[in-house]
Amino acid sequence: MGGDHAPDVVLDGLERAADRHRAVRFLLVGDEARLRAGLSTRPKAAAICTVRHAPDVISGDMKPTAALRLRRASMRMAIDAVAAGEAEGVISAGNTGALMALAKIVLRTMPEIDRPALAAIGPSARGDVVLLDLGANITYEVRNLVEFAVMGDAFARAVLGLTAPTIGLLNVGSEELKGDERIRQAAEILRESHIGAGFHGFVEGHDITAGTVDVVVTDGFTGNVALKTGEGALKLVGTLLRQVFNSSIPARLGYLLARPALDRLREWMDPRRYNGAVLIGLNGVVVKSHGGTDALGFAHALDVAMDMVTHGFNERIRTGVALLGQRAAGGGEGLDPAPQAVAR
Repeated sequence: MGGDHAPDVVLDGLERAADRHRAVRFLLVGDEARLRAGLSTRPKAAAICTVRHAPDVISGDMKPTAALRLRRASMRMAIDAVAAGEAEGVISAGNTGALMALAKIVLRTMPEIDRPALAAIGPSARGDVVLLDLGANITYEVRNLVEFAVMGDAFARAVLGLTAPTIGLLNVGSEELKGDERIRQAAEILRESHIGAGFHGFVEGHDITAGTVDVVVTDGFTGNVALKTGEGALKLVGTLLRQVFNSSIPARLGYLLARPALDRLREWMDPRRYNGAVLIGLNGVVVKSHGGTDALGFAHALDVAMDMVTHGFNERIRTGVALLGQRAAGGGEGLDPAPQAVAR
């Protein structure tokens, strides 16, 4: 029930994705009357969906603290279904802060992971690139960067289908002496880890779009700034192109000649292709669709969730972190044990 055009966009996205996911069942949580009415005109989606009524909806401007109290809201009930083992993942186009807060509290962080991270896919000159963390953690420690790298490696294998992804730590320079002590320590651990062969080293901002590596790892503050800067740059390019091609009659004629190439460029840069940010490191798959997306974009978010489930994403993370722990136990460079919770 979340997003700018709910629930129609969700139902239209399911109708688009139904051909690709015929063996999968989807649990729709929300206003039962509206959902059943929508499914009556979308037979493909109806064939793969079960409806569960939720009387409440978490609005887009609701604070996470208020959202935590709505136990009968559609978002909360959907996450509860994952926690209860009724579903393996949750996809929502609703309130991002509420989704992150509810997912962390209800699903909890995996025992092997100190903090979850927000990851997403973007375009680069060499194909798709994974970027994390995008805002789940404003502050960080050494172990967080190392764990983000392990999770990013698993994400690239599960969602992008890469067999040997390359990983870089975002820094102010590519030289080994650049950056603060935390990022240099994280780099040293990664070089000696099981993903050492795929660890490229330090990368800079321009390497993200250049496709220098498949996975770019950074803290949530820097990652969010990089993400928003990239989105702004794409919008600027689109605005400038429209201004140039509308500037004169010859320019408009030039547009007609260049239109096939521009259509391919527009398709490649279409943000709907990259819809579906993922909160990783939790006991379940959590995918956040953009609230303003359309059916095509929501279908892409569904695909991301399905890739993570069918390719055992969380098991890949557990395996990767376990290998780090084994190396530390054997005297190699590794992570310190995760902090233990203390009852107060």
